[in-house]
Amino acid sequence: IMSFEVCMGAQLSCSFGTAPAQLMVLPLNRVLTSHMPAANIMDHIPLVNILPFAMCTSIANPTVAAATTAAFGVLTPMPCIPVVPAPWTPGNPTLMIGNQPCISNSSTCMCAWGGMISVMNAGQTTVNV
Repeated sequence: IMSFEVCMGAQLSCSFGTAPAQLMVLPLNRVLTSHMPAANIMDHIPLVNILPFAMCTSIANPTVAAATTAAFGVLTPMPCIPVVPAPWTPGNPTLMIGNQPCISNSSTCMCAWGGMISVMNAGQTTVNV
């Protein structure tokens, strides 16, 4: 199984989101892969690194629960605002970026509303030989 470093522009999915989102990586660590800033496990900050997944369908999300109750129990998706309290796991400890393990295409993180966020596309467009 090939593992790819994750970088700015990687495509993410959430198990409770209705659309993919992009990973944003600030160029703070000054490490590039495919000419884009490379991501480490600490790039999990909502609305900075992890953008919304369109609509949230998790009944654990208070806004979804309220809208669903108002609709007499019919699941009513609401706008996604990710809540990601913990870093990506597992990181790749063999490649450190800014003193933290890098994210690989098999890394995941959890939203507080129960969604599992995973990497659909690592964002790499070129291969460095």
